[in-house]
Amino acid sequence: MTQNAVSAAIVEPYAEALMSVAQSNNITNEVGEDVRGILEMLQSSDDLKEFLTNPLTKAEAKKGVLEQLLQSKIQPYLFNFLMLLVDRRRTFLLEAICRHYQSLLRKLNNTILAEVISAIELNESQRQQIIAKVQQMTEANQVELAASIDKDLIGGVIIKIGSEVLDASIRGQLRRMTTSLMSA
Repeated sequence: MTQNAVSAAIVEPYAEALMSVAQSNNITNEVGEDVRGILEMLQSSDDLKEFLTNPLTKAEAKKGVLEQLLQSKIQPYLFNFLMLLVDRRRTFLLEAICRHYQSLLRKLNNTILAEVISAIELNESQRQQIIAKVQQMTEANQVELAASIDKDLIGGVIIKIGSEVLDASIRGQLRRMTTSLMSA
């Protein structure tokens, strides 16, 4: 078994267990918001991420930091879940578990994740237009945008929805024109 398969075999049951607890308490979206906050915190602090994933860090120290950072800010069920991860020495999988929970929540809410790559920061009107277009294409109830900037695009956007890629960038148009000219 590969490392990814082993991780998935561990990550999925934990995320599904968290989802089950959240569903039975009617707090799936609240836990989803808390999970998003945890992911943002892990992405913004390499020190915190390293601290939590380090197997040599004592469980008491990890619990203390999590209590200070999160106990009063997140759902009690999620906090207890984090303590369980510490006890079971699974904090190195926290980020993957959170991402899988978000994926489960999207399925539950019929929400599509659309990754949007643009040459410049999108304004709110542009974001709403992309959301409307993705909803029209996918018939999803909601669309969650993950926007990033790629200065090499020159202009336009690239939208990734699952394995589907819609390239409406100037770079993509130039590439298609070059291909058609070379084949002619």
